[in-house]
Amino acid sequence: MENRKKPELLAPAGSPAAFYGAVHAGADAVYLAGSRFGARAYAENFTTEQLVECIRYGHLLGRKIYLTVNTLLKEQELEELCDYIQPFYEAGLDAVIVQDFGVLRRLRESFPGLGLHASTQMTLCSSYGAELLRSMGASRIVPARELSLRELREIRQKTDLELETFIHGAMCYCYSGQCLFSSILGGRSGNRGRCAQPCRLPYSVETGKKQAREGYYLSLKDLCTIDHIPALTAAGIDSFKIEGRMKKPEYAAGVTALYKKYIDSWLKLLAEYGEDEAGKYYHVEQEDKDKLSRLYMRSEIHDGYYNKHNGRDMVTLSSPAYSGSDDRLLEELNSRFLSQPQRLPVRMDASFLKGEQARLTLSIGELSVTAKGGRVEEALRQPVTKEDLHRRLERLGDSAFLAEEITIVISPDAFYPLGQINELRRQAVLQLEEAILAHRGYPLRKAVSGPTPEVGSNLPETGRFPAAQKDTPQPDKAGGFRVLVTTVEQLEELVCRTERYPEQAPSYVYVEGDLPETGGEEVSVLCERLARYCPLFIALPRILRETDNAYLERLTAMAKESGVFSGFLIRSADGLGFLRGREKENRFHLHLDAGVYVWNSQSVLELGDGIDSLCLPFELKLGEQRQLLEQVSRFREKQSDENVFSGVFEKVVYGRLPMMVTANCILRTAEGCTKESGITILRDRLGKEFPVVRNCRHCMNVIYNCVPLSLHGQLTKWEKLARLRLDFTVEGREETARILDAFLGGSGNWPREYTTGHEKRGVE
Repeated sequence: MENRKKPELLAPAGSPAAFYGAVHAGADAVYLAGSRFGARAYAENFTTEQLVECIRYGHLLGRKIYLTVNTLLKEQELEELCDYIQPFYEAGLDAVIVQDFGVLRRLRESFPGLGLHASTQMTLCSSYGAELLRSMGASRIVPARELSLRELREIRQKTDLELETFIHGAMCYCYSGQCLFSSILGGRSGNRGRCAQPCRLPYSVETGKKQAREGYYLSLKDLCTIDHIPALTAAGIDSFKIEGRMKKPEYAAGVTALYKKYIDSWLKLLAEYGEDEAGKYYHVEQEDKDKLSRLYMRSEIHDGYYNKHNGRDMVTLSSPAYSGSDDRLLEELNSRFLSQPQRLPVRMDASFLKGEQARLTLSIGELSVTAKGGRVEEALRQPVTKEDLHRRLERLGDSAFLAEEITIVISPDAFYPLGQINELRRQAVLQLEEAILAHRGYPLRKAVSGPTPEVGSNLPETGRFPAAQKDTPQPDKAGGFRVLVTTVEQLEELVCRTERYPEQAPSYVYVEGDLPETGGEEVSVLCERLARYCPLFIALPRILRETDNAYLERLTAMAKESGVFSGFLIRSADGLGFLRGREKENRFHLHLDAGVYVWNSQSVLELGDGIDSLCLPFELKLGEQRQLLEQVSRFREKQSDENVFSGVFEKVVYGRLPMMVTANCILRTAEGCTKESGITILRDRLGKEFPVVRNCRHCMNVIYNCVPLSLHGQLTKWEKLARLRLDFTVEGREETARILDAFLGGSGNWPREYTTGHEKRGVE
């Protein structure tokens, strides 16, 4: 696929001032949030009237406007979504940036022609995830920030979706969309735009060898890639995105202006010297780098993950504080980009001839419009003069136009009311605006009338992935638990206990994918023994990247040939895309884990087709989860369509919650890479210890909560609503046995320290 040579420069705007600053500085597109559903809940953001005005202004100048609806929505909020979007859609909004699969479904069905961009919060890391989103109607994806240029280039070659990637600004330590740290510790959810940034606090690290000094192990340096514009362009990235909707308007304007300068410079070099020679002449002036460093940047910067997987040099170990901004530079940017609006020069031709209608023609380029007014009369006393007309006509006020040239033809002794001159000018300006918008492809449009369809989808012609006929595994036993094991010790303990107490065997067992893939004969025998009592499923990694393609092929081939595994537990959109793309030749049963979020009934309908079970999310409180289940039940009663989710819901009632999934490695930052999987301990200022599981097979860390979730006091509330599940992560053999005895055997020996998570409080 041929790479685009001119990438879009996409700037942030957390306020109207930042919007105008970014546009005037040369942004090709701006992303912003209205009063609701944006992932920066504490930004100033826009009222409906301000946003509609910005859409119109941006379109007149040839810029695109993207609205962020990149949070997860609860059931009752989803009902308010269409009313919220409609005025922006009718104003010509170009696209919406979306995290929630239910939001994606509702917008696709309610607003034809509206662009749908999959947010980086969807944690898309491969062409499989991209293909899944394409099948759901997305026109662009914002992949995870952790991907390398090589991976991005490969995804771009395999899909016709646009790619948008970050080029400048703050960096999250966690894969975006997979962070529960702020949510679990303080109730402020990153999935709701309210992150309290616990990653910017100091921690110490216990590796088992020595106590590392305290540092900011979870705080990444800010991203700055202005030196790498040639490589980013060559990778085929369609949109270069600047982070920073929480930052000052001068930041939006200044960073945009500097990146535009060097993007234009690179394109000019390409045109002049060609691909092979242009790189020799690309150079960023030190003065411009210094300006970037003085614009609301942290004390240290880095070029991110584009050229490396992780490393100590990416982390702000000493301090994550911002270095501040240069007041003189801010004043300069304010004067240059924020003080005066940008205007389009127009030519005005006016005719005031006695006995004829007054006429005013406005022209810009090849476009021209003519407004007609009342009849021009002969003056009885004081005739209108050219000077009067000129003063009135040039007053274009808050419009996007500037009178560059005014030509007036007037009869001697002509009279025309001055108030009508103003109205004639207003009508001409309005007509020219409409002509420009139509020329740019922005016709008036209306949302689909009537209620949003509950079932079915208005998808591209390619449609969904075809479903395969599946072998039927044993049904869940009444009152049984599903169990996830991630280590050989946990698997051994579960097998031994099940053989000893077969009447207490779990209903289903999920086995971490790396165990059967690398565990050899020992794991194979254990799985075969356990499969005599209950169905087994392979749990895919939480993150799957292009580099995991061969791994996935081996895993699915092994599952198919072994006869032991009935299917997969899927933990990402990439895993779902991979397996749905193979449903024709496979007969696997598919289960979605909690990391593939289903916060509302529309997301259930969007994801549930062909899925055997969905896992209830960790951030909804008890009442909100019940509301979700009740709504899905109502859909089932009203619809006979096969697309209605016909599977069951899972509820995790025991297990340490994954607080972060990261590409960076805490052990590597603290002591260096050992290339050995294991557990590192992260300790906060209060002495709480968070186990960090190092997965060297996939080069990632999972940071778990300091205490497990345990809902042993609520089992009777849930056993009739969902399939109950136990997740084992860092537990050793003894602790695994104790928890199994408590939940499966009814020993009552519950965890001594535990949390009930968000069951009571939920998130805002």
